[in-house]
Amino acid sequence: MPPSPTILLTTLNASYLHAAFGLRYLHANLGNLQEQAEIVEFTIKQRPLEIVEAILRRNPRIVGLGVYIWNAEQSLTIVRMLKQLRPELCIVLGGPEVSFETEQQEIVQQADFTITGEADLAFAEFCQQWLKGERPPQKIIPASLPHFGQLVLPYGFYSDEDIARRVVYVEASRGCPFTCEFCLSSLDIPVRAVPLERLLPELESLIQRGLRQFKFVDRTFNLNINTGRQLLQFFLDHWVDGMFLHFEMIPDRLPEGLREMLAKFPPGAIQLEVGIQTFQELASQNISRRNNHMRTEENFAYLRTSTGVHLHADLIVGLPGEGMESFGAGFDRLHRMRPQEIQVGMLKRLRGTPIIRHDAAYAMLYAAEPPYEILQNKDLPFPEMQRLRRFAKFWDLIGNSGNFRDTLALWLDSSPTPFLHFLSLSDWLHAQLGATDGIALQRLSPLVFQFLTEQAHLPPTPLARALWRDYTRTRTPDQPPAWLAQHLSAGVPSTPPITSPSPGKLRQHRHLAQ
Repeated sequence: MPPSPTILLTTLNASYLHAAFGLRYLHANLGNLQEQAEIVEFTIKQRPLEIVEAILRRNPRIVGLGVYIWNAEQSLTIVRMLKQLRPELCIVLGGPEVSFETEQQEIVQQADFTITGEADLAFAEFCQQWLKGERPPQKIIPASLPHFGQLVLPYGFYSDEDIARRVVYVEASRGCPFTCEFCLSSLDIPVRAVPLERLLPELESLIQRGLRQFKFVDRTFNLNINTGRQLLQFFLDHWVDGMFLHFEMIPDRLPEGLREMLAKFPPGAIQLEVGIQTFQELASQNISRRNNHMRTEENFAYLRTSTGVHLHADLIVGLPGEGMESFGAGFDRLHRMRPQEIQVGMLKRLRGTPIIRHDAAYAMLYAAEPPYEILQNKDLPFPEMQRLRRFAKFWDLIGNSGNFRDTLALWLDSSPTPFLHFLSLSDWLHAQLGATDGIALQRLSPLVFQFLTEQAHLPPTPLARALWRDYTRTRTPDQPPAWLAQHLSAGVPSTPPITSPSPGKLRQHRHLAQ
């Protein structure tokens, strides 16, 4: 059995798929304490009691725990039990969930110390002091903002298993120049770039070790056009079949130099996550978001017609000043821009964000528990907010899954109001199912067919053919089910070739990046 670590770095990931980026930065920057430290990752699906047992079995002196919106409740339970069982164990919290409004959080009171902000260097300084017997004077330790010249990059701390099986996060910059009031990145100013002469050799090493999927967590990949071009050229120069790149993009900033580079990549090799959030001017003003929507539409048109880029566009439900009608109009406008995915997300009141300044004027009401989603506001009372919450769930199951591509094209592509059409399907499905989770495709498909034939009055034969094409696109063709077979009177259509890979395991909401 290996020796017990003095320092245990841990967190609860949303799933095994995600490798904790922050823990690897902490480990990389521990200096002469690296050999006394160990990273142990858990998931939110594991029982807290078993996590506590696994931590105590290693008998550490310091536990550094990363706390995020998705693991806050489980982390509190774990900290409580650790302090009950081992009161002398030093527990140090870090992460965005405990970097703001600390006085209101029980987990901060239960733990020994909390480092707020970017703790890459501050955690190492704390450990050095603590292990010398020096106790910091305050319980809350604000970390100074590190610059990349001070940091050891963490990529050597990704294991072979991480590279083979998990999402590997990388970054070329931190911070965001924009001030969107719902986003923690708006508090992270200025933007700091990783020197490319340091980053590119690390990326090359990851490629040599077999990594093929890179998820960049930068908030603004295309902020610095020269950096963006150099990154894209690097990957073109080191291209390996099967490679996949994920970037977040400013929607209205795509000059010719970047366009030309993006057009050189194979279809489906790049995913761009584009935060539209809203097209409504009052809501945009309220959240301090600046967008040139006409230029955004031009950029989408170019990317869809002249590149093989996979576009993942975000809209937010519940922004102050936006009601059902304007959200629907925004959804329809975005749908006409033809991104492969439209991620409809509910507004969250993240700790520390200035969105709370609208609480009184717009009667904003949020859930008190993570993930702090909007419950209602002046423009969207609770029943309407629930309708849109279900709309988002069913759109993800049907619109974003890729399982109904031809079916939706047949139904919605020529519609002037795809939002209202899909909202009617969402309402109907909820009436039939009473749920939005845990719905198997085998159960969902016949219900979609039933609605589209009986409620939307689509002709059953072309609809059945579209559904069968959807079914066989990513599966070995089999006999169609009885409810579909009877409408395939002209024979089973051929299966079109798969022309672009799915983004697969990198299709994640940006708040999962660690």
